[in-house]
Amino acid sequence: MQMMWLLRSAALAWMVLLGRSASPVAAAKPPHIIFVVADDLGWNDVGWHNPSMLTPNLNRYAAQGVILNSSYVQYFCSPSRTAFMTGYFPYHTGLQHRVITDGTPRYLPDNFTTLPQLLKKAGYATHIVGKWHLGMCNWKYTPTYRGFDSFFGYYSGMEDYYTHNEHFQKDEGYDLRSNTTVYLDLDGTHFNYLFTQFAIQVIQNHDAATPLYLYLPFHLVHGPLQVPAKYEDLYPDVHDESRRIYSGMVSMMDESFGNITQALDNRGLLDNTLLVFTTDNGGPVNDGANNWPLRGAKTTFWEGGTRGAAFVWSKNLLSKTGYVNNEMMHAVDWFPTILGLAGQSPVSKIDGVNQWDMLSNNGPSQRDEFVYNIDTIINSTAIRWKDYKLMTGSPGNYNDWYPVPGLNDVPAYVSHSDDDTHRNQVRWKPRLYNIREDPEERTDLSHSLPDVMRFITSRLQFWMASGVPPQNAPLDPRGDPKNWGGVWTPGWC
Repeated sequence: MQMMWLLRSAALAWMVLLGRSASPVAAAKPPHIIFVVADDLGWNDVGWHNPSMLTPNLNRYAAQGVILNSSYVQYFCSPSRTAFMTGYFPYHTGLQHRVITDGTPRYLPDNFTTLPQLLKKAGYATHIVGKWHLGMCNWKYTPTYRGFDSFFGYYSGMEDYYTHNEHFQKDEGYDLRSNTTVYLDLDGTHFNYLFTQFAIQVIQNHDAATPLYLYLPFHLVHGPLQVPAKYEDLYPDVHDESRRIYSGMVSMMDESFGNITQALDNRGLLDNTLLVFTTDNGGPVNDGANNWPLRGAKTTFWEGGTRGAAFVWSKNLLSKTGYVNNEMMHAVDWFPTILGLAGQSPVSKIDGVNQWDMLSNNGPSQRDEFVYNIDTIINSTAIRWKDYKLMTGSPGNYNDWYPVPGLNDVPAYVSHSDDDTHRNQVRWKPRLYNIREDPEERTDLSHSLPDVMRFITSRLQFWMASGVPPQNAPLDPRGDPKNWGGVWTPGWC
């Protein structure tokens, strides 16, 4: 991939600046790596795609770095996070079906080596501030047991931004921790203020001589729709309330990103830092987000649910005009790429493309195939081969194109007649799209390209044979917070 060539060039630039040999990559001083994940950010919810979104800090770094125009994630939160953390597609870890619901004994299996575990072997200090959502029924599935030196945040998939409570059936449970200790916020502080405070503390306390891996999975802009009024007031012309609040949450996230990058600069760390920014899935159109002009939304296999707003930045990639990379990559590719920059060899078997080995041996290469998902519970799949995308079964619950609500008299999101509310009761025939020519997925080519259909179907069958059954455990009453003093607490599975 051309983008990976640029990352390799950045590594070489670091070596030149340090007077080191340009071979191998591991000879360079490892960069600090800041991996930022926005939660539920839509394709059309960033300023470089939609100028009406006020994201000046993100815009500046995106414009000076490399905008990743074909960066793919999963259709839900937990599947993307397992891909970031392991380099495996979720159908190889058992986390391919929807998300880990609070109170269910589901988790990232501990036989998978995580990115921070390998980075620690490379001498990195590893920290996470924000959302985990990869399992909490047993302590061994929580961040400080999976390779992180410190953790501030919450284990679950979402919580009230002010009370830090998340529901279990009719009960509520408090979910905020500093490492493994419950962190009591008696003032009801909006979580993003705490998030920014603790991220900056990590940066200020870090020994600059040690490479830093800081994983920053924001709670923003996931629901519930809650933001201080000053951010919502930035969008007085947006008449749809959900869209206005959601937009304010995006701008609050942008401000936080700016404060964190300023803290890196103040410490002198930014000169040798790689910044990665991505979302975990497309935006939920029923909750104020927007993916226009892409089809679909979060929870679907359409591009609107799986193509993420993303960029990569370092001072070694600075560009006056900006650069947009259109070659496709997937969330699993970050794992081997980051390890390559850190000078650490990936584990022997991963799904991510190990660009470092390929570049050193055979020159540039690009990913030409990946599987969006294989979910045997809902009998739905999606696979990309070069320009073509094949989908079987129901793509999800949002199957239309949704304009930005609340502007120019566009109505708020309403349920559309083609929404597949009962996905297992609706028959969807296999569909084929040329994503490069038709990124909005408007023209089904399944009948006009039978040879392509047969070939990609055979590739899908190949990958399906390697999959593992999806975890699908029901709620376990032992996890109810009322059994643990009203706090979401590991130790019941």
